[in-house]
Amino acid sequence: MLLGPKYKICKRLGASVFEKCQTQKFQLAEARAPRKTSRRRGGSDFGLQLLEKQKARFTYGLSESQFSRYVHEAMERKGKDSASGLLSRLEARLDNTVYRAGLVKTRRAARQMVGHGHILVDGRRVNVPSFKVEKGMTISVRPESRDSALFVNRTDTMAETKAPAWLSFEDQGFAVAVTAEPGLGEGEAPFSAPVIIQFYSR
Repeated sequence: MLLGPKYKICKRLGASVFEKCQTQKFQLAEARAPRKTSRRRGGSDFGLQLLEKQKARFTYGLSESQFSRYVHEAMERKGKDSASGLLSRLEARLDNTVYRAGLVKTRRAARQMVGHGHILVDGRRVNVPSFKVEKGMTISVRPESRDSALFVNRTDTMAETKAPAWLSFEDQGFAVAVTAEPGLGEGEAPFSAPVIIQFYSR
């Protein structure tokens, strides 16, 4: 039996919000679960917007205040679409970059790795998960940390990793170069950024 609040959140928002829900076991449990015929909460425009916001917030593991700040930053940027600006800022977090490079399996693990000082940005140790990664930077695993059990068979792991177009592997997979502005292409996000912007524009 699947237990724990994360599974409850996945049932409400979708499996994409947590990596632990993206398993065959969870999918089978969902398929076998009886479907309720009653109307689900969130049927109004406001409710649907709220669900999209929660999907994004849980996907990146952010507090309400952090997420709200990113949204308002995106809305205040002149000359750029607010929705794409929000996606860019979310993807540009250092912990997300570490996760997207395949150095760990979850964003939560990536946050811990950064916080414990295992990650360098342009050769300098950075232990702030929300650090903003920009084009031209190089993100790497600290040399002293590379013998850790976390990176056993790193070459094989790198070969199986589908990194985003804005990242390029270097140094046998222990480093990635940021070759373009971080972001997500059309249809790649498991939530609707324009709907989230509408929610905060009320």
